[in-house]
Amino acid sequence: MKITIAGTGYVGLSNAVLLSQHNEVIALDIIQEKVDMINNKKSPIFDNEIEEYLVTKELNLTATTDNYIAFKDAEYVIISTPTNYDPEKITSILEQ
Repeated sequence: MKITIAGTGYVGLSNAVLLSQHNEVIALDIIQEKVDMINNKKSPIFDNEIEEYLVTKELNLTATTDNYIAFKDAEYVIISTPTNYDPEKITSILEQ
């Protein structure tokens, strides 16, 4: 099953790591540095378990900044974006 997770903060990345143990998971983010770190099995956030799982577990996890790749053929989409919404300055992944 292909699952897309939009947002690779603590909640999004935790879900991506958990679900990618038994599913194909595409993690979508707007920050290329975070995407590169995840694809290199490094956590962009400080979390011992996530760091350990990225290195030691066989995960079917790919990160991208490309909306088309992320959403193409996804059976489920989990949106995990920041909650600090500012109507004057919308910088959400959902705006892309």
